[in-house]
Amino acid sequence: MSLYRVFDIAGSGLSAQSVRLNTTASNIANAESVSSSLDKTYRGRHPVFAAELSQAEQQYEGSGVKVLGIVESDAPLQTEYNPSHPLADENGFIYKPNVNVMEEMADMMSASRAYDANVQVADAAKQMLTRTLSLGQR
Repeated sequence: MSLYRVFDIAGSGLSAQSVRLNTTASNIANAESVSSSLDKTYRGRHPVFAAELSQAEQQYEGSGVKVLGIVESDAPLQTEYNPSHPLADENGFIYKPNVNVMEEMADMMSASRAYDANVQVADAAKQMLTRTLSLGQR
């Protein structure tokens, strides 16, 4: 594998972790939202990743990360009996998202570290290419 392919792979990792960070931020931003029905309640979202493969010289080699999509969590929503709330339904219930802020913060930290790792990989590849090019100047 050439060093140039490293930039493609690290770039796809950066893009995937960026999607993960944005999705997590959206979950945290909506964690305390309230709704009057199950259908309108925010549901936690999570990206789905897959290894992207390319066929090169009859061998399969990795070529990065592909974001297959973003799925909604099927965890149960939180219900709360609060008949005095302006959004309470006819039975006095309000509905809250199925987002656990602590889990989302841990996921955000993990995504941030993975993003940093991809930056370091790209930087190391850049340094190797720069040193390789400087060998010809001596």
